[in-house]
Amino acid sequence: MHKKGDYITEEKRKALELELKDLKGPKRKEILEALEYAKSLGDLSENAEYHQTREDQGKLEERIKRIEQILQSSQVVSPAGGDVVEVGSKIVVQKIGKKNEKQEEKTYQIVGSEEADMAQGKISNRSPLGEAIFGKKKGDSITFQTPNGKVNYKIIKVS
Repeated sequence: MHKKGDYITEEKRKALELELKDLKGPKRKEILEALEYAKSLGDLSENAEYHQTREDQGKLEERIKRIEQILQSSQVVSPAGGDVVEVGSKIVVQKIGKKNEKQEEKTYQIVGSEEADMAQGKISNRSPLGEAIFGKKKGDSITFQTPNGKVNYKIIKVS
């Protein structure tokens, strides 16, 4: 597994396939019907409904292409369970700060960039932390650059 590869979980692959099916089926049909209705309203040059529907159609087709590209170029990974940090690994890290300053532990899951969501503790393998921690083991210390300067973490657990 490469540090900078494109990865998705099986769960994300299924979600993207469902979204693609919906976009290519009901959503596409809905927009085509709205387009026909807007055309029936007359003069297309001043028809705001027609222009909005065309814009919506463009966004829909763009999303369809994006999902197809993700599904074609991404490697599906299973949640890791080894000692080495890779895509799918759940990690517990602790910031290394000043002596006698107790730092709280944080739990993250390393995921592909399409699934990254800090609110859920899912960080991209391409993020500064994801790149720094990739391939490391429990007990290792890492240092990486953030917009606010260098940060040091110790890996407490890998699962």
